[in-house]
Amino acid sequence: MTEPERHGRERRERWGFELPLLLFAGFRSLIDQLHAELADHGHPDLRPAYGFAMQAIGRDGVTASELGRRLGVSKQAAGKTVDRLAALGYAERVADPADARRKLVRLTPRGQDALVLSGAVFEELRGQWGDQLGQERLTELEDALETVVGPAAFRLDAAGWFAD
Repeated sequence: MTEPERHGRERRERWGFELPLLLFAGFRSLIDQLHAELADHGHPDLRPAYGFAMQAIGRDGVTASELGRRLGVSKQAAGKTVDRLAALGYAERVADPADARRKLVRLTPRGQDALVLSGAVFEELRGQWGDQLGQERLTELEDALETVVGPAAFRLDAAGWFAD
């Protein structure tokens, strides 16, 4: 039995442009499901770009300039994102203990909760993909993607890249 027969589909030749569309559709599916779960668990205002920003802020906090660098956006664009995250209660600006002239952006407990919940939801979604594809195929897919994208796979500047 061939691979396509085993999965109940006949293989067809694909066009080159379909690969990025399929990859994006998989990404979009995961992100849409994540945000539905976040909304159901008290985080209805989070948007995908905020998730990238919150990851870039990290546990220790960052300056707005560093946040902009990590996200691949201007300091002003990063500042606007911080303003929105602060208004929603996910981040705050605090004095930098190392330099009183600077402000750090830090996640609030609400922001940290959203990231922890996101991690748990992603684990659940990965499990669902494993159930649908089979764990071996999912692992092969992940390994193949890791091979293709190399060590720069986990960049946080995707939100800025999409906006360009």
